[in-house]
Amino acid sequence: MPSEQGHRLYVKGRHLSFQRGKHTLTPNTSLVKIEGVDDTKSAKFYLGKKVAFVYRAKREVRGSNIRVIWGKVTRPHGNSGVVRAKFRNNLPPQVPRRYRPRYALPLQHLNGFSVLFLVGDSLLRADGRSGKEKSTERAGVDLR
Repeated sequence: MPSEQGHRLYVKGRHLSFQRGKHTLTPNTSLVKIEGVDDTKSAKFYLGKKVAFVYRAKREVRGSNIRVIWGKVTRPHGNSGVVRAKFRNNLPPQVPRRYRPRYALPLQHLNGFSVLFLVGDSLLRADGRSGKEKSTERAGVDLR
């Protein structure tokens, strides 16, 4: 049942690393661990879903300092529920260490996107709205 604040439309997760081999690092493919997903069967639900990596920059562009890098979940990785995600632009190399990102995965019925990556202090409230809605609308992200 929904609480007084509304439905929780996301699941947290974290960026583990970029896909890598013994000697090579592949920065265009990220490995993401989704909270509550512990096997390949559960991870397959998220295949093909859009991904948005949302972060705050120092400089304002077009009235907003919130930026977005879009991508897509491509396939499961291993047997423990980790998925691979490809982004239009590679994620910054500091993502695993410096940013300590928080990820959100909206449910399938939301329009526009299915996976939302959040960075920083609580960008979303429990009802799915942010404290700075005008700047997120300018960034092209609908948080409702």
